Amino acid sequence: MSSALPVPAPTDRDVADQDFAENAVAEKALAEKAVAEGDGANGSPAAGAAQAPPALLERLAAVEGMGPGRRRLVVLLPQLGDFDSLEYAQALASALPQLEAAGIALLAIGIGNQESRERFCAFTGFPRVRLLVDPEPQLHQALGLYAGLTQLGGPWPNLLLMCAGIGSPGTLAEVLRGYTGDRSAPQRIADDETIQAGPLPPIRGAFFARAGGSGFLRPFELATVRLRNMAEVLGHWRSYVPRDDFLTQRGGTFLLEADDSLLYRHNDRGILGFSATMARPLSFLEPWLD
Repeated sequence: MSSALPVPAPTDRDVADQDFAENAVAEKALAEKAVAEGDGANGSPAAGAAQAPPALLERLAAVEGMGPGRRRLVVLLPQLGDFDSLEYAQALASALPQLEAAGIALLAIGIGNQESRERFCAFTGFPRVRLLVDPEPQLHQALGLYAGLTQLGGPWPNLLLMCAGIGSPGTLAEVLRGYTGDRSAPQRIADDETIQAGPLPPIRGAFFARAGGSGFLRPFELATVRLRNMAEVLGHWRSYVPRDDFLTQRGGTFLLEADDSLLYRHNDRGILGFSATMARPLSFLEPWLD
């Protein structure tokens, strides 16, 4: 008679952990290759003079003003209705004067269609001429960007697990930061600004000043901005997300030198992970800004 104990069937959490581990191994291999080639992957400046990925250069060659001869910041966004896409675009739109003064050309490429593009730019203030849209993440895949969880019965279950931090490192901590505030991050809502966030009544920026002060990210301030973004997307879901197939796809950031060498690269590892320094998401640009 055998004394072997029965092996329990894997749970959804086990499958999710395995999926993330497999993606992490693949991403680590890409990162190690990138570091070996000096391309500064995963949030660090390039150590050598490696060329930018060929797939990226091929795409840029077809875009006016994005060829060699000047520095270029290229941002691959997830679905245009993603938390990260809206928040990153809002930060970049505010930084456009500094980028232009430093001679850095900006281009974003997101997943969506022309209707997505129009709505996204109207809401975020991101210049329409600086945003391209692809119906599928073929360039994301060619660049080895994290596809997110993909093994649990479709994009929605995978997305919900990632929102809970499974296969999405750093997400829960970043969500919590939106509620607790962050004295190392800048203020997001001016004291004289009124913000309409979903079902909440209009909120004056002075409310956050009374609750926590000024000059830094106050408690609930970032969470309020994110609620406003979420309400906008959910209210126009099919405009922002024409297809649900790629809900978990993550993005990446590439800063190119004028000679097509790679100055900086960041691969998003999870939801609300579009920067290695989320408190100041554009701090990686500081060495190259005037």
